[in-house]
Amino acid sequence: MHRRRLLVAVIVLPLLYLYVMKLREVYFFFLVLFVSVVAQAEFYAMYRVGGLIKAVGIMGGVAVLAALYVSVGLLPHVLVATFLVILTIRLIGKRDPSSSLRDVSPVLVALLYIPGSLGFQFFLRGYGPEWIPFLFGTVWASDSLAFYIGKTLGKRKLYVEVSPNKTVAGAFGSLAGGAGAGWLLNLILLHTMTVWKAAIAGLLIGATTIVGDLVESMFKRDAGVKDSGGFIPGHGGILDKIDGVLFAGPALYWVSRAFGLLI
Repeated sequence: MHRRRLLVAVIVLPLLYLYVMKLREVYFFFLVLFVSVVAQAEFYAMYRVGGLIKAVGIMGGVAVLAALYVSVGLLPHVLVATFLVILTIRLIGKRDPSSSLRDVSPVLVALLYIPGSLGFQFFLRGYGPEWIPFLFGTVWASDSLAFYIGKTLGKRKLYVEVSPNKTVAGAFGSLAGGAGAGWLLNLILLHTMTVWKAAIAGLLIGATTIVGDLVESMFKRDAGVKDSGGFIPGHGGILDKIDGVLFAGPALYWVSRAFGLLI
């Protein structure tokens, strides 16, 4: 586990940095689109969603990201149109009305949970491309320190019903890792925040990374699976790798807008 984590960090983080910093913004859109489609497909596989309703859900996710990238004003129209099409497909595709809400719920939840959350990275990138490696680097540091501290010092369980291996010590490790990485990455990448603002931004990312991880664990336990998929050998699925970012990205953007934290 230790070697795999280091290998992912050594390979993925530098590649992400070069991809985001050196290529035009449209290439970042296509990267987010690819990640979103794979993660959404994994979510649907977890809940055994298939057929036409799955295809419409994924196409709706593509449309959501396109709306967030091109014009946020299109988003309500995209969401309502996708919602109505999904309901119509369920109405026509299965005559038995029982379990109809259960059939459409995972399709719609995934639409907001994955492309809806990932789309906020377009807004963050509007501050400058350096905010993306800042976000991912801080999430990785939070997750890694939570793992090592939890494994070494963790005794009291954090939320055993959802994730038996998570500990209170690990949660504090996530907060500490986020604050430390926020401070360090600000010095390396941004040079725009004070020490306290950088630490607060990192602390926020550390806190929401914990929540994002627990939420995905909640869904996996509900679906009765260990990993969201097998896209990354030895690491699970794409959704397993981005669960913290799904919460940390929007949270970082909202706080930056509300309090001028990142300006």
